This record gives sequence, C-alpha cells and structure tokens, in this order.
Amino acid sequence: MTTTQTRETEAVQRYRRACDYAAAAMIYLKDNVLLREPLRREHLKPRLLGHWGTCPGITFLYGGLNGLVRRTGQRTLLVTGPGHGAPAVHANLWLEGTHARLDPALSRDGAGLAELVRRFSWPGGFPSHLSPEVPGVLHEGGELGYALATAFGAALDKPDLLVACLVGDGEAETGPTAGSWHANKYLSPRTDGAVLPVLHVNGYKISSPTVYGCMSDEELVAYFRGAGWSPHVVDVTATDDPDGLLAEALDLAHGGIAAVRERWRPGERAVWPMLVLRSPKGWGVPARDAGGKPLEGTFRAHQVPLGGVHEDDAEFALLERWLRSYRPEELFDADGRPHEDLLAALPPEELRLGRAPEANGGRLRRDLPLPDLAPFAVEVAEPGGGTASPTGVAGRWLAELVRATEDRRDFRVVCPDELESNRLGALLEATDRGFTWPLPGTAEHVAPGGRVLEVLSEHLCQGWLQGYLLTGRHGLFPCYEAFAPIVDSMVNQYAKFLKVSGEVAWREPVASMNHLLTSEGWRQEHNGYSHQGPGFLNNLLTRKASTARVYLPPDANTLLVTLRDCLASTDRINLVVAGKNAGAQWLDLAAAERHCAAGAGTWEWAGHGDGDPDVVLACAGGIPTVEVLAAASILRERAPDLTVRVVNVVDLLSLAPADRRPHGLADEDFAACFPEGVPVVFGFHGYPSAVHETLHGRPDTERFHVHGYLEEGTTTTPFDLLVGNGMSRHDLAADALRRTGRDDTAVLAERDELREAAHRDGVDSREITEWRWGA
Repeated sequence: MTTTQTRETEAVQRYRRACDYAAAAMIYLKDNVLLREPLRREHLKPRLLGHWGTCPGITFLYGGLNGLVRRTGQRTLLVTGPGHGAPAVHANLWLEGTHARLDPALSRDGAGLAELVRRFSWPGGFPSHLSPEVPGVLHEGGELGYALATAFGAALDKPDLLVACLVGDGEAETGPTAGSWHANKYLSPRTDGAVLPVLHVNGYKISSPTVYGCMSDEELVAYFRGAGWSPHVVDVTATDDPDGLLAEALDLAHGGIAAVRERWRPGERAVWPMLVLRSPKGWGVPARDAGGKPLEGTFRAHQVPLGGVHEDDAEFALLERWLRSYRPEELFDADGRPHEDLLAALPPEELRLGRAPEANGGRLRRDLPLPDLAPFAVEVAEPGGGTASPTGVAGRWLAELVRATEDRRDFRVVCPDELESNRLGALLEATDRGFTWPLPGTAEHVAPGGRVLEVLSEHLCQGWLQGYLLTGRHGLFPCYEAFAPIVDSMVNQYAKFLKVSGEVAWREPVASMNHLLTSEGWRQEHNGYSHQGPGFLNNLLTRKASTARVYLPPDANTLLVTLRDCLASTDRINLVVAGKNAGAQWLDLAAAERHCAAGAGTWEWAGHGDGDPDVVLACAGGIPTVEVLAAASILRERAPDLTVRVVNVVDLLSLAPADRRPHGLADEDFAACFPEGVPVVFGFHGYPSAVHETLHGRPDTERFHVHGYLEEGTTTTPFDLLVGNGMSRHDLAADALRRTGRDDTAVLAERDELREAAHRDGVDSREITEWRWGA
C-alpha cells in the first residue's frame, strides 16, 4: 500500500469513527456531547430511542460510496431501507456539511453537533427514523420492504445516475422486497440509470435471526445469480482492511455497470452487479453487556444496546467506556470541528450523497405538456346520446401525452398487467411495455425502454411510481379496483411523507400520485366476489385533507377533465374511479369542465317537477349514475306528481364542509344541491360509510340515505349484483317513494321479477340491458 493509499484508508477509518460516535451520541446524550468532562446521568436523554444495530453498516457503506464518488465522479443517490438507522445518516450529513447548508443551527462545529444530538428523537426534533426533514431522503424506511422498488423508480430515465440501495436482511424477508429483485429485468442500459443493491447481512431482526443471515455465502450467491444479478460478497469479519475490501467491491461494481452499458444489446440479459455486505450487528458496541451476555453481533445490539444505563451503574460505566472508545478528542478540535484529514474522505461539495438533486425532486419537476382535450372528447348532442368506453377515450389522450413527452421522458404508466384489460391499450400505440431480458417470440408491444411498466405486483408498481415522482417526474397507476388495497399501507406511508414534506421549507412540491381504478366492482359480476371490493377509497378518506382527493367521473368527458387536472396537480394522492365498458355519455366537454370545476351539481335535465324538490336523487360513480337516472325515469312514470332533483357528485370530498376539506362546497352551494329538510337518496359507488364520513359536519345528515356496496356478491349478472346490495334502480326508486310517503310495493315487485328472470335465464332482461335515458 502506498503512502497516499495509507492516508486515504486512515482518513476513511477516522471518518467512520466520527460518524459512529455521533450516531451513538444521538441515541444516548443530550449534553456533554464531546465528552469533554466525565459522563454523568444528567447528560443522558430521559428516553433512549433509536436503532444502533444497523448504524455502523450504514456508515460503512456511506463512507465507501463517498470514496467511489470521489474516485469516479459518479452522481449517486443513496436509498436507505433500514430507515431506523437514521442516526448514521444524520451523522454523515452533518460531517459532509449538508445539514448546515440547509439549517445553520446544525453547523459543523461543537454547537451544531450538540444541536443535532439533542434534536434526535426529541419532541419537536427529528424522528427516530428517516423522514422528509432529512436531506437526501426520498424513502423513510420506517415500514420495511419498499426501498428497492423505490430505488428502481428513481433510476428510470436517469442514465447518468447511480442509485445505491441498502437493503436490510430483515427487510429482505418481506414480499415487496422479494418481488423487487426482479426489477433489474426492466431497467434499460441505454435510457435508465443503474441500481446497485447492497444486501446488509448482519444476522438479526429485533429478537430473532434473519433468513438471509442464516444462508451461507454460496447460497446467497446462487440465489441472486438465479435472480439475474452478479453478486460480490463483502465480509468485514474476514479481512483486516474492511474499507479496502469495500472500495475494491464498489470499484468492481461500478466497472461492471459500465460494462453492462457498453456490451449490452437488445435481446440479451443485462446482468447488473450487487453487493452482499456482511458485518456484525451493532459493529463496535462492547462485546458483552454488563451482565456478561453477548452484545456485538447479536439481536441485543438491534435497538438500544445498553438500555439500563439510568438505573444500572455497571451499564452506565460500560456506556461511558464504549463512547470514549471512539476517542472523540482525536476527531474534533477544541471548537468541536472535525479535523480536516477525516473530511478528506468526502467527495466534492456538489457530489455529496445528501445533496443529490433527485432527493428533492420537486426542484427538477416540470409541468407536463398536457394535450388539449377537445380532439379526444366524445360528442354528446344530448344526455345519454353518445356511447363510449371512458377509459378507452382516456387511453387515446394518454397516448398523446406519451408522445408529447418522448424527448423529456418524464411521464410513465405502471400497471399490474391490466393495461389492455382496462381498455388503455391505445398507450401501446405510442410506446411499448418496458422489459430488457430475452422474450418469447410471440410477445407483443414489449421492448427495452418502453414507458409502460407492467408487472404482477401492485407493491412494485407503487414503489416504482413513488421513486419516479419523488425524483421530479410524473406518472399514472391504473389498477383493478379490488386489488388496489394491496398497497394500502404503502399509500399510507407515502401520504405521511407528503404531509411532512409540505412542512419542510426547502422541499419543493412533487407531481401527484395518480391512481386510476377501473374494472370496478359493479362490473366484476363475472369474476365474482373476490373481484368486488371498493375499499381503497375508504383508506384515502383517512388521509390528511391537504393530501387526498377522490374522483368518480360518470362518463368519458368528465374522466378526461379529471385526469388532466390530476396530472397537473402536485403533492396529492388522487384516486380516480372510472368504468371501462362502453356506456351512455351524459355531458359534452364544456359541461364536463363546468361540472368537474364545481365538484358536484344538479343535472337539471334529469329531474322533473316544478319548484323545490320533494326528494333528491344523488349519485357518485359511473354505474350508480346510470341506476339513479333509471330510478328518476321510474319515478317520472310511477309518481309524476313528485318533484325530483338529480345531483351528480364527481369530486366526493366536495360533499365535506369547507373547514374540513379545502375543496368542500360552500354552504350555499351545498344547500343549492341538497335543500334543507329534503330527503336524499344517494346511489354510491363504494361502501355507504364513505359518504357518511365525508358528510360529517354538514347539518341534518340523517336525511342522507346512502345505497352502495354492502359486501354482497358472487358470480352473477350485473343487475343481480346491484339488487343484492340494494343499489338497483328499483331499490333507489322505492326508497324515494318511501321517503315521500308513497307506496313502493309495485316497484319492488318489478325488481323481484327481473331478478328471478336473471336467475332463470342466466342474463339480465332487456328492460335492463336495453334501457336508455329518455327512451
């Protein structure tokens, strides 16, 4: 080893020592953070929070990546799966000066370190895990399993970017991570960046061994080779020079990435490198605790290794010896500034990991060149006069958007193999399904670099899109309605990320997450009960009012307007539920624009009678709109003296009071739709509870009688499914008659006859299938 190499190695070792010390101090200390005086219990935090076990491994990789960037100039973004190792990331950000750049109170001196140490896991400070307040972060890692998918999303369409992703061996046990190992087959060496996964094998979860920690090197290498990777094992316990071993592995990986880019040809396998990093759990903590139990390399090092320091004198003494073993007096000068030699391990300022522009993707976001809607709109001469598939129409407009962003490459569609099933196949006229590995000869519309990604993993789609959006791009996630709840928890975590991001001054808004749910439950009567489930909508209602939106466009033109507005929005999670089957169209484009802008409104042409209504028929969703309009026809025929108003709701949350939802209808507009004291019979797309929850805070909500999905279903006919849930046109008309003191017997008898006919004939009667508005 040359003198220069020796100095570099010593600098990296001292750098890591400083980081590990600062990370341990964050967990334990609130004062005396540089141990300039004997440690006393009043220097300790009253609550000891944090996860030490993964911190040394995070710093080890961070330091190694610093060296790689310094040697190669490679732009690098780090995604940290074990987010509870936040102290290590904070320590690195402080040492590289990124914290001070955004917050002068976290200056790179003794005062700044004291402030950072105090803030960690402290009320009003930093959480115990990574969060949007932390520079360089686009994945929190509090809920495990999603780091690798997010990393792949960040790498898409960024050919000059390396996304290093640290995956904990506990995290690797999750289903989403297991699926994400196959995302390598979707990256194009020509148009995308590279993802370098680093599986951190330190052997333990909270209190039990990990699956990957119990696998031998040979088994791990075989496993990942089978998944299409070229793995390199970095075992710090098998060398006297762990930093040199990691540097060599990173250089090999970087060279391997360059070789893939240079040698790969379409139709060949792109085999990317990855690392398997073995290090002891809690590396650097004392070998045993005060009671003699093994500590380093065991599950006891996972969270707070010495948790009894407030009461146990022996543990307290052991803590002080441990902290002093890092010799902070050798790392920091009299003012608490890190010595210059250990800072020599850092890359140039603008290439430091915490400053990757993609980690604050809102600064990179550009508005989409959204195509004009008019050429794609359905002509509607009169309500009910046109016929179209809403998603079929939307697909043609989205295809034009793909063409308009071809040079920019900042719009993608992710979908669980349902694009054509959901009538969005027009997108494949503008782009292909992206896939890199060899294909069967009969595959269609599949090619490297395609901007539609289809994989039978909702988790992977959600993670891809999160990574793509948070790094400054735009996208859409179409999905079968019944299976969107697979990503409920991921969406919850993402909503929290957006909420907190909005409170961080330096974070810029990112493009909204857009879910388009189709193949909706009311037309899944052929697939059966398992495909009938509108519950994803209810989950969105629990998110912060500033974040969630729920739209139920009733026809193609309202869907076009809704999608355009959603794709132009920022920092939201937009849920759009729309039908795919051809059906009647209600509003021309101009009327659709006005209706969507209002969120809800009276359809004057659909009601009957003069003056104030005796009953309001309300609807939200494509199928409920048809049933409500058919119910209005029944009432016009059976009760011509009844004054009926029809209200359609396209923005569900417009029903909420404006003090609960920023886009709720003003009181006077709400009263114009739903006059005080008038009963409302509401045909709703999902569970009735969603409407009742949304209406909370409005006066006299007991007059709203909501019909929706009641968890009744099977393989049957569309009308039978509606009847089974009390949502057929006859059920709605009968309820309106009851609420206005009229007899509903004849209407319900007709419903039952039609249902019996469906059971007898196996299809719905013509009275249902051939019904047309105004006929």
